[in-house]
Amino acid sequence: MSLSEPSTLSNRLTALAQRLGLIGRGSRQIFSRASALRLPFKVLPAPVDSIYWYETPQLQRLLNLPRGALSGPVQEDKAQAHSALTQVVEAQTQQLQSFDLRMIDGFACGATTSGYGSFEEYAASVHCKQIRIISYKDFLKTISLALPRFLAGDAIELRQANWRGARTFWAGEQQGEAFASAIAYARIRGLEVLLPGNLVSYRLNPVGLDNLQTRYHVLAMPGEAWSDPSFMGLLLDSRLPYARLSLLKTTGSPEFLLLPKEHPEATALGEGLRQAGAPDVLAYMRQLIVD
Repeated sequence: MSLSEPSTLSNRLTALAQRLGLIGRGSRQIFSRASALRLPFKVLPAPVDSIYWYETPQLQRLLNLPRGALSGPVQEDKAQAHSALTQVVEAQTQQLQSFDLRMIDGFACGATTSGYGSFEEYAASVHCKQIRIISYKDFLKTISLALPRFLAGDAIELRQANWRGARTFWAGEQQGEAFASAIAYARIRGLEVLLPGNLVSYRLNPVGLDNLQTRYHVLAMPGEAWSDPSFMGLLLDSRLPYARLSLLKTTGSPEFLLLPKEHPEATALGEGLRQAGAPDVLAYMRQLIVD
């Protein structure tokens, strides 16, 4: 539902009734108060062209989102929001008979550093200074540190996501310096390095995004909002349905506020917050998609 652009006959009649002062005074007051809020909204971070999977939003968490990840006063409201959120991301698993490891250019494990856009940059950094690869024998020794079963031909675990473009990430958790150095060496020397692979590909599902956008305002709220008396008064005093989700998991990151559009006063709050500067999370997600 939109306060400014009603599209159905029912909404047009509702808008007319509001203008005549018959209904909707509470919604109009909520919209006015919300749009006047002065909260420290921040633009959601632009994607980082990084070798680290965890330096960008972890949207794959939505796929198997625990029910307890959402907070809010009413269980049914949280359950409905959870159902919509878990449709946003989908995954496909492939068993690859032969994958060239030179195509890998990222780590899907936790980042121990930051600021590197390629394995070549990382291999040339101070983090990898103890690794020297001069010969093919050195290469085998180094890559076997990261992949102890490399010579046995065991499958390698891989990750992709359409919000990370064409990058392929290795899901190993140890000896990242050795792995990056070996892959960089293989590229320089033109070495074909083939292994079977287990590839999990995540993608933002446009149908799921459309469904969520039809049903909810999803807004990024700064941490300060939850202790702001004006905002909390709007949210709680009118007993509005809502759910909260902390997904980004980094210091200072905003929480997502989900407000159901089927509820007029929740819609009024959502549109007012957008007017006040709250970032639209779904618009942000759509911008991340790289086909």
